[in-house]
Amino acid sequence: MENNNDSHQQEEDLRPTLNPLISVWLHPKQTARYMIDRKSIGFAILILSISNIGVLLSNVMETDLPVWLITLLCVVLAPISGLIGVSFSACATWLFGKLFKGIATFSELFKALSITAIPYIVLIPLYLIWLYVAPESLLMTDYPGPTPWIFWPATLATIIISIWSFVIAVAAVAEAHQISNWRAFFTVFIPSILFGIFVFILVILFMIITVIGIGMI
Repeated sequence: MENNNDSHQQEEDLRPTLNPLISVWLHPKQTARYMIDRKSIGFAILILSISNIGVLLSNVMETDLPVWLITLLCVVLAPISGLIGVSFSACATWLFGKLFKGIATFSELFKALSITAIPYIVLIPLYLIWLYVAPESLLMTDYPGPTPWIFWPATLATIIISIWSFVIAVAAVAEAHQISNWRAFFTVFIPSILFGIFVFILVILFMIITVIGIGMI
């Protein structure tokens, strides 16, 4: 028994040390496995705390707060939003992964899926520049002025990173659950669609209740 433990420890020691911030771009499966085997939940939360600043900045809209306060709130709320978001994703992919004979635990999926937020770090400087050079064009949905130069690189980067983050999620789920990429794709895709339908229904109900309420006034 001790020999088996020693052998397993030697195999762990022989595995290359990765930097998830770099390796996730080209080797998402290896990065997910590295996070599962070698890193703690605390490290995953640290990654989310940094990465989700970019996520929040890219979703800033219709805010009347000062620019410095918006930036501060994004930094403060990043760990909370990241923790909630990845916890929900880990729970959903854990449940749906069981349908495809997945074997991952919730904690393994949490650590693996935390790497999906890493690409959003690239958006932090882009949106900070946008927020400080032309805040109205970012904060106002019906901004009437000219389009600032930062709009195009920030928008293009957001689209590319959003797509690549989904690809990373599929790879991370496939590695954690030890299932094929196609099964992992549906494990990620199905709950995303169901969540979208749920949000759509809530919006419709809210609009109906609002119209009825206005009609009763």
